[in-house]
Amino acid sequence: MNTPTDNPTLIKKKELAKRLSVSPRTIDEWVRTRKIPHLQISPRFYLYDFEAVLAALRKLYQVDARS
Repeated sequence: MNTPTDNPTLIKKKELAKRLSVSPRTIDEWVRTRKIPHLQISPRFYLYDFEAVLAALRKLYQVDARS
């Protein structure tokens, strides 16, 4: 049985920023400070696995879904 993390869907910075309701500059800062996982395709082009980024942010900021 395949789960979403078995075959990650990679998205661009603009789409990631839109899904997280943050600016693309915030994504750049998170990458620079190594807060979120990313795949560097070229010096100026990165792709992101949305579920992995979400998991990293939940761990970093300890989001409580019960609130």
